Amino acid sequence: MKKHNFSAGPCILPEEVLKKASEAVVNFNNDDLSLIEISHRSKPFVEVIEKGRTLALEHLNLLDKGYKALFLQGGASTQFLMTAYNFLNKKAAYLNTGTWSSKAIKEAKLFGDLVEVASSEDKNFTYIPKGYTVPNDVDYFHCTSNNTIYGTQMNEFPETNVPLICDMSSDIFSRQLDFSKFDLIYAGAQKNMGPAGATLVVIKEELLDRICREVPSMLNYKIHVERDSMFNTPSVFAVYVSMLTLDWLKNLGGISFIEEVNKKKAQLLYDEIDRNPLFEGIVAKEDRSIMNATFTIANEDLKTRFDSMWAEARINGINGHRSIGGYRASMYNALPLYSVQALVDVMKELERKA
Repeated sequence: MKKHNFSAGPCILPEEVLKKASEAVVNFNNDDLSLIEISHRSKPFVEVIEKGRTLALEHLNLLDKGYKALFLQGGASTQFLMTAYNFLNKKAAYLNTGTWSSKAIKEAKLFGDLVEVASSEDKNFTYIPKGYTVPNDVDYFHCTSNNTIYGTQMNEFPETNVPLICDMSSDIFSRQLDFSKFDLIYAGAQKNMGPAGATLVVIKEELLDRICREVPSMLNYKIHVERDSMFNTPSVFAVYVSMLTLDWLKNLGGISFIEEVNKKKAQLLYDEIDRNPLFEGIVAKEDRSIMNATFTIANEDLKTRFDSMWAEARINGINGHRSIGGYRASMYNALPLYSVQALVDVMKELERKA
C-alpha cells in the first residue's frame, strides 16, 4: 500500500496518472519509443502540449476569452523576475504574505520602485492583511494566493484598475475563482498539477502590449506566446504529466467538484486540530489554507511519540518547513480523504495515550 503523502512539493499525484506516465516512459502511443526520446516538435508531443494548454484554460473558464496558456521552465522563482522584467516600468505594488512573496519583492526591486501595500510579517506571516488599497499609479499589483510554508490563503482579491498578477503555485485548480479578474497567473507545476520541471503561465493577451523594455528572448512573454511554448525545448515529461493530471481533474468533474472534496479534507483536519488539546493551529482561523494546514504540538515531550506514531501509520511529509517548525499537512487535489482520516486517527490515538 502506498504511503499517505502530505508532501508540500513535489506533491502527490493521482495513481492513474502515475501509471500512464510510467507506461509512456517505456512506450508512448504504442510507437515503440519513449515519451522522453521523441522530438518535442513531433506531432504526438505537440498534441500533448496543446491539450495541456487548452485544458488549463478550460478549467479556469478562460477559453476563448483572450488568454494564452504557456508551459515554461524555471518555476515560480523565474516568474518573480520575469513578471517585473516585462511589466515593471516605474513602480509596482506588492502584497507581502510570506517567504515567496518576499522573494518576488526582492527580484522586482532590481527593475523599478516598489510599493508594499501591506505585510503580515509583523506576526510571522500568520494572517492575510486586509483593508489595504492598491494605488492607481502603479504598473501592476502582485500577490500570492496561497502560502505553502505558513499555511495561509487569500479568500478575497482587491478590486483594482491596474493589472493583477498572482502566484498561484500551491492552490492552482483547487477552488473556483473568477479567474478573469487576473491578468497573469503563474504556478510551478510541482505543488498541485504535476512533477517539478514545468511552470504554467496564463496571461491575458492584452497585457503583452505593456511590455516596457527590451527583454531577453528566453524571458519575454510575447516570444513564448508567439512560439506556442516552443521557443526552446519544453520539459517534455513534466508537461505530459501535467496534461494527464488536468485531464484526470476534468474527468472527475473539474474545479467545482474538487473544491468540495478539498473543503471536506481541510475541515476534517482543522476540526481535529481545534478539538484536540494536544495540538494548536498556527495561523488565523479566517485565513487558513485548504491546501496546507500548519499546526504545532502543545507538549514538546510528546513530539517523539507522535512522530513515531504517524510514521508507523505510513504517513509521509508532515514535518513543518524548517523556517517555522511544527507540522504541515499539504492536502493537494490528489490526496484522498482517507489519508486525512489516517492522520486524524493518529492525532486522536495520541490523545488517548497521553
